[in-house]
Amino acid sequence: MKRRIIGVDPGLASSGWGVIDAGRGRLKYVAHGCIETKVGSSRAERLFFIYKSFKEILELYDPAESAIETLYFARNVSSAMAVAEARGVLCMALAERGLPVREFTPNAIKQTAVGWGGADKAQVQEMVRVILGLSDIPKPDHAADALGAALCCANNRVEFV
Repeated sequence: MKRRIIGVDPGLASSGWGVIDAGRGRLKYVAHGCIETKVGSSRAERLFFIYKSFKEILELYDPAESAIETLYFARNVSSAMAVAEARGVLCMALAERGLPVREFTPNAIKQTAVGWGGADKAQVQEMVRVILGLSDIPKPDHAADALGAALCCANNRVEFV
């Protein structure tokens, strides 16, 4: 049975998304992209734009499952807060459609794509390209990360009740 999975890499400036079909031991690329927000807009306007745009993507591709990258907390707390807010509106749109939301750490996504949790972005992008049989590396990198999250979901099957 085919499962359509959407992966998400949240961000306030740019939220990546990627859609794959998984089934019968095969993975098939469907689409990818980024939701880009305007720098001069208020945070509230940017978050609302992410929410509205993502709802349109969900309507268009009609996934059955979703995977989202967990928040990676580095040193910049203010940027982490903005990413957390973007992640919140993305999760809200997924929940509104009744989709199960699987959460994966950046290291788990790297482990799935490359086989090593310490892989760099270029390695992840190249392996996502290879695994999905794409001629070019998915751009921008947020979209490649989102496809990586979808691959992680496909490879970590859990039955939802």
